[in-house]
Amino acid sequence: MKKNKLQNLIIIIFYLILPIKLNAEIIILSSCNNEKDGFLKNEYILDLNQYLMTRNYIYNNKTFEKYRVTDLSVKKQNKIQRLIYKEENKILTEKLGYPQFYTQLVFDVERPIIEIKTVINNEEGVDILSTCKKIEKFEKES
Repeated sequence: MKKNKLQNLIIIIFYLILPIKLNAEIIILSSCNNEKDGFLKNEYILDLNQYLMTRNYIYNNKTFEKYRVTDLSVKKQNKIQRLIYKEENKILTEKLGYPQFYTQLVFDVERPIIEIKTVINNEEGVDILSTCKKIEKFEKES
């Protein structure tokens, strides 16, 4: 009887000291500025558990009218989702385009800068797309 109580006590202590948690990290980059376009809202949500980037943005009137003149399907408020993957300390979106020519967004988890990588015939170029004023990291525990 005394042995069973000791075993139960050891098991309880083990589970208290080493809790098993499943973490899902979410990174939100908000208030992102872009030198080319103006936005009322421009945020990127990186869900590392679902490997999904969601971009929510609302054009300001000047930018909306600029794009609306050439494309009637342009909406003022938009939501874009892309698959993402992690490579070292960077998070990249899926490649968009053909094998010889593609673009993808590059996020550095420690900096508020979003870059766009363009590859044409194996020649790579990287430019700053947006600079964000705020980075928030959340962890979901289950």
